[in-house]
Amino acid sequence: MPTTPHRPLILNATDMATANHIAFGLWRLADPDKPDYTTLRFWTDLAIELEQSGFDALFLTDALGQLDTYTASADPALRTATQTPLDDPLLAVSAMAAVTEQLGFAVTVSATYEHPYLLARKFTTLDHLTDGRIGWNIVTSQLDSAARNLGLERQIPHDERYERAEEFLTVAYKLWEGSWDEGAVLRDRGTGVYADPSRVHAIGHHGRYFSVPGAALSEPSRQRTPVLYQAGTSPRGSLFAARHAEIVFVAGHEPDVLRRNIDRIRVLAREQGREPDDIKFVASALVITDETDAGAEAKLRRYQDAYSIEGALTHFSAITGIDWSEYDIDAPLSYIETDSNRSILASLTTDAPPGSVWTLRRLLAPARGVSYADAVVGSGTTVADRLEKLADETGVDGFNLSAAVAHESYRDIADHVIPVLRDRGRIRRPASATASLREKLFETTEPHIGSRHPASRYRNAFTGLPSAAPRPVAAS
Repeated sequence: MPTTPHRPLILNATDMATANHIAFGLWRLADPDKPDYTTLRFWTDLAIELEQSGFDALFLTDALGQLDTYTASADPALRTATQTPLDDPLLAVSAMAAVTEQLGFAVTVSATYEHPYLLARKFTTLDHLTDGRIGWNIVTSQLDSAARNLGLERQIPHDERYERAEEFLTVAYKLWEGSWDEGAVLRDRGTGVYADPSRVHAIGHHGRYFSVPGAALSEPSRQRTPVLYQAGTSPRGSLFAARHAEIVFVAGHEPDVLRRNIDRIRVLAREQGREPDDIKFVASALVITDETDAGAEAKLRRYQDAYSIEGALTHFSAITGIDWSEYDIDAPLSYIETDSNRSILASLTTDAPPGSVWTLRRLLAPARGVSYADAVVGSGTTVADRLEKLADETGVDGFNLSAAVAHESYRDIADHVIPVLRDRGRIRRPASATASLREKLFETTEPHIGSRHPASRYRNAFTGLPSAAPRPVAAS
């Protein structure tokens, strides 16, 4: 039995605004009589279900281009519905917030192709509309197709994308934390003053990538800065996570790799002036469960009959930037550096434990899975045991749980796994039913980002400065 049965686990449901997120080919098994991802009802039903089940948040992934690396064509992605077609995940959040009270929403938005002035307003708006339940999953994007369709000849180099993201976050922090003082919003009906202009400040940012001279357009929300999520355990990604992230999705298909990546980021966080507990770590898991182990095994076999290895190769090619159609599916994987996702391939090669050999077949056509590597398969008790054991062995604080089949898989988790975890004290209970996402995840009563986080240095940083950017002087 697990040795630490009372440490609550973070449970995020992971989805994408597409027919098929990560269990390739299983869109065919979704109930045809239920709403699909293109309908608002799909998302509101899902949000209600997750909140009632005890999930902490819905994590929404995203991409900005077709998956066209495999065979140098988007045809396989379109044929198998491998994250193609794809809608904008941001737009359904306010509707889901309207039918829930406690469920958080972490939304992926790229710092490579967005602008910080616009993004700051979007997340402030969502934080208002969710009453402090919003998080931002910071990505730097990895698809060449996105770069081509967004005005670039080729993708920005990997490390430069992180340099751009560093400045992006600096601008966002200035807007969220420093532009509007506490008490700037008066709403004084007697005097007719809504906001005190002397407490609203231009940030005067002029950098390498961005120029934002003025003040934040939106008044501050409950959290000000949304909860910051980030995935990436490449050397550059790890440093970025150590500096900025509050929740890190840590890569690794084996416990030793997970533990090593977590320990490395914690060391880096301390070097950045943060404490290890300032960051929560979550790992990915795809769960297939039923009332009994035998029932779950039967479900796995049914899912595998619909599984698409073509879809899996299409996705893995896109995220690594390598056309795997040119490689032997049974040959040992080797590290190949690209400007796409580096951490996932490194976790299977250079960072893998000695003697661990990964092939495309082992990774993408696992004997006990319908996605990357093996799924967690079994009764509610079996799955709970596996998740707890992994948490205790690696130090992860929770899991991003993926669905094999839309809605069905999350209902299964709610029916079979979560009751067991709840009985063991693993489902977190917020101190307040109206807690913000940050308060819930960090078990605190403070909705604002912590004092050791770099965003906090911009609090009151502009107090006493002009309330509007200087106006340009017209040429005579």
